[in-house]
Amino acid sequence: MPSLTALQHRANILRMHAERLGFDRVGIAKAEHMDEEARKLEWWLNKDYNGKMSYMANHFEKRVDPTLLVPGAKTVVSLSYNYYTEQEQTDKDAPKISKYAFGKDYHHIIKQKLKELLQCLNDEIGEVNGRCFVDSAPVLERDWAKRSGIGWVGKNTLLIHPKKGSYFFLAELIIDMEFTTDNPIKDYCGTCTRCIDACPTDAISKDGYFMDGSKCISYFTIELKEQIPDEVKGQFENWMFGCDICQEVCPWNRFSQQHQEPLFDPHPQLLEMNKREWQEITRDVFNEIFRKSAVKRTGYEGLRKNIRFLDDE
Repeated sequence: MPSLTALQHRANILRMHAERLGFDRVGIAKAEHMDEEARKLEWWLNKDYNGKMSYMANHFEKRVDPTLLVPGAKTVVSLSYNYYTEQEQTDKDAPKISKYAFGKDYHHIIKQKLKELLQCLNDEIGEVNGRCFVDSAPVLERDWAKRSGIGWVGKNTLLIHPKKGSYFFLAELIIDMEFTTDNPIKDYCGTCTRCIDACPTDAISKDGYFMDGSKCISYFTIELKEQIPDEVKGQFENWMFGCDICQEVCPWNRFSQQHQEPLFDPHPQLLEMNKREWQEITRDVFNEIFRKSAVKRTGYEGLRKNIRFLDDE
């Protein structure tokens, strides 16, 4: 077994290359079965908080045991990548889009960086086998990030860092190499209830820390493929794709800083379009603005459906 010094040296190499590739934080945890998280996930699913997201119930054991995803796994590396921008849509009456979807699809951008990071480990430390994950497989990313100390899971159920806020993507390497591991950090939500009070659909539980996914505006505007139910009309506060409300009101996001990733910059037309232009958006304009964008997930017809829903409110 490698010495503690050798394990720390490996961790230093990992952090150095992750920082060079643009990651803000790196946390390291032992790959093991997640007993407490498994109980919470089972409770959440039994409450039907996943709504129509049936995939959340699939591969349960893989979600709570990384060694089933990567045989021989010893380490889960959690990484964060900032996407915050001070840029905003110019027309205050235009339907709104979540900041994370302003630029190119983060899945592809970050996955490529993870592959490069894995190659760096192979080149400098030795043969490393594993897989890269960016919100694309049964991985409890926020729980692993919490375990490895790159933030705490806040009352809005998002990962929060006391110096970075919460506007960042999470990614993971699950690999068969050992490193020194990190410890969780303290929860600093305290008595604050701003996210709970601000959520217009009451998706966040009254005490925080649990989200009824079937009530979240992001669920309605991204995940739900059928018609949005009439009972939530008047509650979307003009969000047509995603929702940033619980992040906008979070005091910790006063520390968020402009990202440095050009590929996350929005298409200029996205910010300049007014309410009427969004209402009349054509497929050609959609394809131009959202080329290689995460918004492709809902598609042209899906976005039109969401805009019509807002118009009927």
